[in-house]
Amino acid sequence: MMEMLQVKNGRVVDGSGRPVRLRGTCVGGWMNMENFIDGYPAAEHSARAALAEVLGPAKAQFFFDRLLDHFLADDDLAFIRRCGANVVRLPLNYRHFESDVEPFRYLEAGFARLDRMVEACGRQGLYVILDLHAVQGWQNTDWHCDNANRISLFWRMPHFQDRFVALWEEMARRYRGNATVAGYNVMNEPVTNTPDGRFGSQYTPDWAVINAVYRRVVEAIRAIDPEHIIFLEGDYYSNRFAGLEAPFADNLVYSSHNYSACGFGPGSYPSNAPGKPWDRAGQREAFLTHEGPQYARKHNVPLWVGEFGAVYNGPAEEVPDRLRALDDQIDVFEEWGAHWTTWTYKDVGVMGWVTLDPESDYMQAIANSQRVKRELGTDAWTTWLPVSRAGLIVRELARCIEEVANDPEIDPASNRRHLADAALACYAASLVAPLWARQFRGMSEERIDAMLQSFAFKNCRVNQGLVEVIGKHTARPA
Repeated sequence: MMEMLQVKNGRVVDGSGRPVRLRGTCVGGWMNMENFIDGYPAAEHSARAALAEVLGPAKAQFFFDRLLDHFLADDDLAFIRRCGANVVRLPLNYRHFESDVEPFRYLEAGFARLDRMVEACGRQGLYVILDLHAVQGWQNTDWHCDNANRISLFWRMPHFQDRFVALWEEMARRYRGNATVAGYNVMNEPVTNTPDGRFGSQYTPDWAVINAVYRRVVEAIRAIDPEHIIFLEGDYYSNRFAGLEAPFADNLVYSSHNYSACGFGPGSYPSNAPGKPWDRAGQREAFLTHEGPQYARKHNVPLWVGEFGAVYNGPAEEVPDRLRALDDQIDVFEEWGAHWTTWTYKDVGVMGWVTLDPESDYMQAIANSQRVKRELGTDAWTTWLPVSRAGLIVRELARCIEEVANDPEIDPASNRRHLADAALACYAASLVAPLWARQFRGMSEERIDAMLQSFAFKNCRVNQGLVEVIGKHTARPA
């Protein structure tokens, strides 16, 4: 029997007041699909449109429905629970619940799928954090909020903010009183100022707009659902907290995302190499100087590390290094008392607890488009892999721009990143999307379903080393 979670005296507690440490994983690639997770190019809505052109709208809808059916099911939840986890974060795309052509009218099919999953999680004893990962008008410029054009409209257009708040009001109406739901993660990785060649230490958040939006959505949810925890993330991909106003309501948890370079490599771990002095002490220092933990400690509120992880598709001999890095990172979280969920549970062979079998029907079907994606470098996330030939050309173009402009305010790293995003992850990826879709031309629904069973847990491979690390920490007392 699940108990409603609350925040009391800076801690998450159950109905009896006992402390609860939330430990688990995010299920990226399910109701918010991502290119490196699901194996398609470009943004989700672009891939869906390309497949509808090839298969027709009805068969394309069948394709994606069956992919989601197989991607996350009872077998997956039972496995996650056996690993000792007590929570799953479910990233959600607003398009499952509302159509752009009929704003403020809600789609029952999307809610029905989510309802079934929340109920299934409850049967397994898993709490659910509902995470609006892709919001109306795009809260950042990246693929993971289903953005295909690298333009964020949400922060400057009241229409999108109105729809965002109204959707959360609808969520609150439907899930109030549901103890399986740990709470509402109202927005993933906000970026209030669209990057214009500045990022990292040069990025300046728009604190006024994010504070106004957060206060508005919290008050709207609280008017309907006074019980559930609300999770708020920092600006700039959940890294900046200094300008967030102090907690202004009860039952708030703050969330940072803490990806560490030593989880991606290349190179050994621990390492004292020049420029890469990574070990547990270095990870601890990086965590403690992050604005998220500093904010949480200053205001005595719980901190949830909503995303972090390591990758395992780099050099095979370095996989143990990535696992050691992740082990130390979680150990730091546990020392500090943070809640955590890894990114991500399942994918096509990058960083999941389980991954698709490379010999499976789906992986064989998309082999050519995967090759093209790698050689063009269209997946912005996979920057730890060797730079593609197209990527080298983009770097040369970036240098040309810097030399001709001769403007010291152009940051070379920012210039290279944003040019690659526009040229490769946006434009080139959009050209590859039809290629991906055409790989399924002529398939019957029966053939499509059989192929998509590649995503079913029974047909996937368990990353045993990763699961052992996870289990080591989920077994710790709260």
